[in-house]
Amino acid sequence: MKNTVHETKDNSLPSAVLVAVYPDNSHDESELDELASLLETAGGQAVARLIQYRPTPDNATYIGKGKLDELKELCEGSKIELVIFDCELSPSQIRELENFLGDVRVIDRTMLILDIFAGNATTNEGILQVQIARLKYTIPRLRGQGKELSRLGGGIGTRGPGESKLESDKRHIKTHIAYLEEELRDLEKRRMTQRKNRENSGVVQISVAGYTNVGKSTLLNRLTGANILAENKLFATLDPTTRKWTLPNAGEVVITDTVGFIRNLPHHLIDAFKSTLAEVVFSDIILVVLDVSSPDVRSQYDVSVELIHSLLQKEGVEEKPIIYVFNKCDKAQDLIYEESLGLGTKDNAVFISAATGEGVDSLVEAVERVILSVKKETKFLLPHSKAGFIDTLYKTSRVKSVEYVDNGIEVVAIVDDKIRGQLKEYINE
Repeated sequence: MKNTVHETKDNSLPSAVLVAVYPDNSHDESELDELASLLETAGGQAVARLIQYRPTPDNATYIGKGKLDELKELCEGSKIELVIFDCELSPSQIRELENFLGDVRVIDRTMLILDIFAGNATTNEGILQVQIARLKYTIPRLRGQGKELSRLGGGIGTRGPGESKLESDKRHIKTHIAYLEEELRDLEKRRMTQRKNRENSGVVQISVAGYTNVGKSTLLNRLTGANILAENKLFATLDPTTRKWTLPNAGEVVITDTVGFIRNLPHHLIDAFKSTLAEVVFSDIILVVLDVSSPDVRSQYDVSVELIHSLLQKEGVEEKPIIYVFNKCDKAQDLIYEESLGLGTKDNAVFISAATGEGVDSLVEAVERVILSVKKETKFLLPHSKAGFIDTLYKTSRVKSVEYVDNGIEVVAIVDDKIRGQLKEYINE
């Protein structure tokens, strides 16, 4: 069965063939659609696809001999520059494939994602995270080019007797990784300090999480009036952005946009971006954004929920309140309701359009419902010298009354456990 699908070619863009191996024909091409979107984000175009159905990939070349011949014929006939496999290839598989295909570069899904990350990282932290991930991916894929690389060392403190250039390169890369990781730890300490300051302030922290390109940045712009880059491409946001958001009945909160999820996200990318993903772990409420106009919305849901739960478990953090935000309802042909996702019995799902504002009021109500469910009315008697706490209460809580009396300031407010803990010595009930 011939599984090649030719697509329109733009001669100004690098052309590629997308390759996948599935165990059976129950798989559709939605996974390759995502790979094509990744390639488009990276500045290339998919002009053909090659799919093979076999129980397990070939150890040497990932695809079987027949498909390999077909791939070579396709590359030669269409002047293909790049072949991308929708998996993570071993170094030996890449070598065997390139040797067979000739003057065609072979990369895998992880390499493509790393290339996108490298182009989109803008902050020092994001750039360091990408550099570390790329270097960790590169080490096992270094290979020598013959005996000429097995030279004796002569540099002081660089290469021991008998150490090959390949071994030296690996050692230097590992040293560079250690240096970058130390720099990243310093930045993480600063982020942790900022996070602790927010926690100590008693302000509710909300994180916006979910699949890449589902409209998280657009939603943050809609809610806060921020001017965050919101592009229709994968991984437009790599660096977390935090903004203040004032709710009508629950006071001021902070809300953070996070790096998008994607299926089969390589573990070294998760490790590299752990400081970014920690915003999800340490938030009070998680908004999981899904693209309800996408036929893959169920897959987005599964990937997002699985990754969030694994992050929480890894850090030993208990489950967080989650609100599922089904975005882009203005673009949905056949709106997929909660029941189709197994969420029909829950009240934590809303349907919105971040682009048009439709349904955003329902989201605000859902967030306030969660916040106010853990808040209760409390009376405080503050000393006159602690009048500054009134400002904190106005920012974090709903203040019902303030009365100045002889022995202090009586304040009645609806507060959560954080504020009650902060001001417990002034509770007057």
